[in-house]
Amino acid sequence: MIVAGRAWSHFTLGDVLLLRDFLEMRRAVEVGTAARFGATLLGGVMLLAWFESPAQSQTSQGANSLPPVTVDAPTQQTIHRTPSKRDASRVRSTSRRVTAPGALQAEAVAAQSQPSRSGVVPPFAGGQVAQGARLGLLGNTGTMKSPFNVTSYTDKFIRDQQAATGADALILDPSVRSSHPTGGVLDSFYIRGFPVNEGNNGEFAFEGLYGIAPTYRIFTDYVERIEVLKGPSAALSGIAPNGGVGGVINVVPKRAGEDLTRFTVDYGSAARFGGHWDVARRYGDSKEWGVRASGSLRDGDTPIDRQSETTGVGSLALDYQGERYRSWLYLIAQTDRFDAPSRPFLMAAGVPVPKAPDGRLNVTQPWEWSRINDQSVLWRNEYDVTDQVTLFADVGGSRTNVERFFGLPTITNTRGDTTSTPQFFGLSIDRHTYDGGVRARFDTGFVRHAVTFQASVYHDELYRRLTNGTLVTSNIYSPTVAPTQFANEIAGRPRLSDSQLTGLSIADTLSVLDERVLLALGVRRQGVEANNYVSNVGTLANSYDKSATTPVVGLVVRPRDNVSLYANYIEGLSKGDIAPQQTGVSNGGEILPPYIAKQYEAGVKVDFGRVATTFSAFEISKASGETLAGRFGATAETQVRGLEFNVFGELRPDVRVLGGVSLLDGTLTKSAITSRVGNTPIGVPNVQANVGAEWDLPWARGLTMNGAVIYTGRQFVDADNKQPIPDWTRLDLGARYTTAINGRKTVFRANIQNVTGTTYWSSVASFGTFFLGAPRTYLVSMTVDM
Repeated sequence: MIVAGRAWSHFTLGDVLLLRDFLEMRRAVEVGTAARFGATLLGGVMLLAWFESPAQSQTSQGANSLPPVTVDAPTQQTIHRTPSKRDASRVRSTSRRVTAPGALQAEAVAAQSQPSRSGVVPPFAGGQVAQGARLGLLGNTGTMKSPFNVTSYTDKFIRDQQAATGADALILDPSVRSSHPTGGVLDSFYIRGFPVNEGNNGEFAFEGLYGIAPTYRIFTDYVERIEVLKGPSAALSGIAPNGGVGGVINVVPKRAGEDLTRFTVDYGSAARFGGHWDVARRYGDSKEWGVRASGSLRDGDTPIDRQSETTGVGSLALDYQGERYRSWLYLIAQTDRFDAPSRPFLMAAGVPVPKAPDGRLNVTQPWEWSRINDQSVLWRNEYDVTDQVTLFADVGGSRTNVERFFGLPTITNTRGDTTSTPQFFGLSIDRHTYDGGVRARFDTGFVRHAVTFQASVYHDELYRRLTNGTLVTSNIYSPTVAPTQFANEIAGRPRLSDSQLTGLSIADTLSVLDERVLLALGVRRQGVEANNYVSNVGTLANSYDKSATTPVVGLVVRPRDNVSLYANYIEGLSKGDIAPQQTGVSNGGEILPPYIAKQYEAGVKVDFGRVATTFSAFEISKASGETLAGRFGATAETQVRGLEFNVFGELRPDVRVLGGVSLLDGTLTKSAITSRVGNTPIGVPNVQANVGAEWDLPWARGLTMNGAVIYTGRQFVDADNKQPIPDWTRLDLGARYTTAINGRKTVFRANIQNVTGTTYWSSVASFGTFFLGAPRTYLVSMTVDM
């Protein structure tokens, strides 16, 4: 295996160098219909909220306690720390606040944005989502005080779903759809009708920073929260490395809170076994030192024919929580190895998309494979100059090494015949990120301010070598096995691209009337330097150095404690598309100037005490590239208007609900190809709906049943809207049993995905590849807290 070593040479901090050895380890309903739906829903929610008594959000202890059906659960030990000598109401840093375990519910409203020692905002009633999330530059913000639609999924929800990856964990978010195949090497998404994480630079944020998380897939072993901030966020989070503007997926890593020793063994069909460990400890007189180590090993055959997967994950989180100085160090190493990985399909022009085959069938040859290794590190630091002023600095990076040998099948006719040319692909990706700044809180008269200034640098370098095999034919309904081919690797990986993204940003959240009115104002000056090189050669083909200013304005008005009206205007920024290097394109390899995306959004959030809802309406527009008369240029524009409704919490103490619906009206508003104007963009359905529920059975103490229904409307795989894939619905069912064995809390979980065995095309990527939906899959596990 070839692993590029260039990335780590940029690190000058001795601590990072010392750790190097470890790291080696449908169209939416017509607009009038949508508007009527929105008006009705909004009116109903507001009426319910107005007559409801003011909500009392859940305290961290209430949200964290086990459901009443838990049998003989051992009492959790609470960490006590030395009280601070300073006034707690003058918060010096949102990342170090601690919610008191015995706080009254009424007080928890004011404490929503206060993370616990483990670094996360407390969960909402039901424990599936949190009471707030990170808003990039604005930091941790309570849901009711946020001018954006954001959802944070908890570790408990992730474990109960037996979600192995970030894509699995986001299955019940109605604004998000995975745009990758089950059993594939990449987790990519559509958020609000725009692609995210399609490319080789990686667009998962990690603790709010790009360039740290593994490039292609996030495994949940090291995840405490997965947060989804919906909509563009250049001013808040910076430009996304692949140009995604639909939203930001942020990984909040596990860190030491209460002492924990947890082991899990699991099994997934057809014959895949695994084990997971999670250990946390705190040390010192005031428990100021923390360590948390977690990881897993899984191996075996998947439910997809001829496919096997081996994954290994190791992570370590160290932290120091002093009186004024705080520091965190995160280390992640993961490997993901596939034999016969699932691949997306291309469709020959003018040919209708055939009916989807059985999800177990696999046209990938048994001798095709993929090997991906990731190593990541992040060192974060904070220092309180005063009670109101905090300095911060972060440094980190990641390295990804890819070696793979497989093709991209093209379906050539309605009989399902395919052609594919296997290709050896050797890729090295090195990324670094640095940022620093100051946070300050102060008053000007009756106006309170929370100001953040930040300077940031992100840099990536990609090196790639491609070689081709020979053509293979098969059929989606009756896959054939072709004679074995071997990867033809040539030494050396020429530079493919590099980029540097720099930013200077400032944001101020102004609040009055005891935070009844909050106004967030921010701006980021973003520099974009990009170089593109000739494939397999490494000579410079094109470059540019551009800059742009992106603002953000967000308003929250809280007429009642449990009602928030919000609105925002925010822009997204993307690196320009690269003209394809192919026959008929005269400017192949040219990088287009950066694109600016614009979002307008308004909505209402209502907290009914143990159930919360969010209704939002938005419009996002963004330019894109297309080829006309032999030249590739930024002459197209996509606009997506949408209505979103989310609900989460407890309908009653033994019934929990999570889900919602998203109505999307996607339109190509501009195109040099006039016949496409007014068409639906590739991959954008008109409806996305999810509903998940859990029920603690009253006659079987400790037993919980759960289920989910997922629906996605029709999508197009071509810009001319002549090749649709039909809508689909999937049913998932499961159960878990919580008990104690020898005094140790033990949880048995069983889930069946796609219970009915529905065959369907699941999703479409922005460049027109589409994917086969998952077959019926069985998952079982046993978790023991020692």
